[in-house]
Amino acid sequence: MCALAHVIEKAGIATVTLASTLSVAERMKPPRALWADFPLGRPLGHPQDAAFQHDVLRRAFALLDESVGPVLVHHPDVIESDETPLSCTIPPAYDADASPAVQEIRGLRKAYERSVDARHGVTGVGRSIGPDDIEHAVGVLQSIVDGTPWNEAGIPGGNTISLIHDIRSYFEESAMQLVDGPPPAGRAAEAWFFEETETGKVVMAARRAIKDADGPFPVWFYMAPGHR
Repeated sequence: MCALAHVIEKAGIATVTLASTLSVAERMKPPRALWADFPLGRPLGHPQDAAFQHDVLRRAFALLDESVGPVLVHHPDVIESDETPLSCTIPPAYDADASPAVQEIRGLRKAYERSVDARHGVTGVGRSIGPDDIEHAVGVLQSIVDGTPWNEAGIPGGNTISLIHDIRSYFEESAMQLVDGPPPAGRAAEAWFFEETETGKVVMAARRAIKDADGPFPVWFYMAPGHR
């Protein structure tokens, strides 16, 4: 966004950037930027806190009064990132012949369907596979863990990045239908998927297997957030 701000300014349109990473804003020097030390993915701060969010926007738009840049202003508040996994009990779908990961996938299906209905058909699943293909996709990842060469396993769509996006979307959208209380912290669903679910463990094990097999960096690295 910092680079795009320069392009838009050259076209004669004033811009304000909400910067999430200070080092990027300092290096890219957008014409006007408000940096807020908030968790990534929450540029306006506290969810469902309209007063706080409006204050962030007021501070940002006030920078339009600055005609000479670059201007970089720090928001005075800091919001600590909370990556505590959300608490989500997956409905049972016991099948003695199914792996624990497949049982999770089946147990979440009704919650996933409720999520899609609640959002009028909108879902993040679908870049490479649909919800009916999740079981097969996780089975392919398990086969890589069990020793099948990653480039012979038949990764659906041939792209691990899109594939993991679909699997995570299925799980995280389902979880939002099962969690009670206020909205979870910004990365709570991510932490739950990778740390608490059997499917997340399969994804991480497949990632390690592809890395250990000297697979190309983009194939395995982006299967999970970089800090993992």
